[in-house]
Amino acid sequence: MKQNEPIVDMITRFTDIINGLKSFDRKVTNGELVSKMLRSLSEDWNSLRMLIENIKDVNTYPLEELYGTLMTYELINAKTKKKTRKIKEEMKEPPKRQIALKLTNDEESSNKNMSDEELDDLVLLVKK
Repeated sequence: MKQNEPIVDMITRFTDIINGLKSFDRKVTNGELVSKMLRSLSEDWNSLRMLIENIKDVNTYPLEELYGTLMTYELINAKTKKKTRKIKEEMKEPPKRQIALKLTNDEESSNKNMSDEELDDLVLLVKK
């Protein structure tokens, strides 16, 4: 399975390969097909793969049921990823607002009348 490939595309490729093998009179059991399909899943599917291998009998598990399970898992996983992404976006901190101060001639003359302590406070405020 290719990275980020939809499961439907993978199933289509898998079916094409199976049909090609059948055209060469190659007998492939259902158990072999299910095992090969599970092995070809990417790492994102490890949890589902292990669950199916441990709970279901791979030799008797219908291939069509596996297809349905994989498609359902993909849909649920996509919805979960959307919700997670949405929550992360909501949790982001809003952008900080910046204030620009403009110095005019009146303020320059009033700076001369300020004490050193007031001037230091003003410089500190501007730096922040």
